Amino acid sequence: MTAISMGTPRLRITRRGRVVFAALAAGPLAVLALVMALNGGMATATSEPSTGTFDYVTVASGQSLWQVAEELAPTADPRDVISDIVRLNQLENSVVHPGDRLAVPPAYSR
Repeated sequence: MTAISMGTPRLRITRRGRVVFAALAAGPLAVLALVMALNGGMATATSEPSTGTFDYVTVASGQSLWQVAEELAPTADPRDVISDIVRLNQLENSVVHPGDRLAVPPAYSR
């Protein structure tokens, strides 16, 4: 009787097999990276108002937004203050009417 060697067979992967194996291994990583790049850490914009508390001013008769801005921040450029007020209050333009209640940006709160 002759003894047959029962060693472990050698596994041979062809070039095509290596490419398939690499694609299968890299595929989920690429998908995960794409999902993280497209969605991870992005801010979400909503149309709901902020839950923060603000000071408010009420527009007086004959008062313009320029005058409101000058009263809130006498040393600041009124154009910057107006821009901040318009953005915070989601106004379409800088036209205000007597009795309008406007939230004051925190930078200009007293």
